Amino acid sequence: MTKVRTWAGLDVHVAKTVACVMDAQSGELSVHRLPGKTSAVVAFLAGLPAPVSAAYEAGPTGFELARALDGVGVGCVVAAPGKIERPAQDRVKTDRRDAERLVRLLMIGGLHPVRVPSTEEEALRDLVRAREDRAAI
Repeated sequence: MTKVRTWAGLDVHVAKTVACVMDAQSGELSVHRLPGKTSAVVAFLAGLPAPVSAAYEAGPTGFELARALDGVGVGCVVAAPGKIERPAQDRVKTDRRDAERLVRLLMIGGLHPVRVPSTEEEALRDLVRAREDRAAI
């Protein structure tokens, strides 16, 4: 297994992405605000010192980002959001805190990954959901 040089936790939204980046050599933790475009996030992560490992929560933005990161050689874990432990007293939820929690859990192997479906599987799932929504009207 290759030793990871740079770890990144991503709080992904359609309009923006917050990246919390940990450099394993220096121990420096930095936060970056990025546009929501997949290409911008991929370019940012590909520009970090390699090897890079990133994580984000599965959600409505889909799996395009995971497939694009895999295509440029950036390891990516798509985490199951319901399995991420949160302390009971942690009531304030911010993008920065979410990204930082993801990077810390990624570093210790504390995330439960979901399988990234192929583009065909994801398209079929979207079609089935659209038909179900139409039938409910």
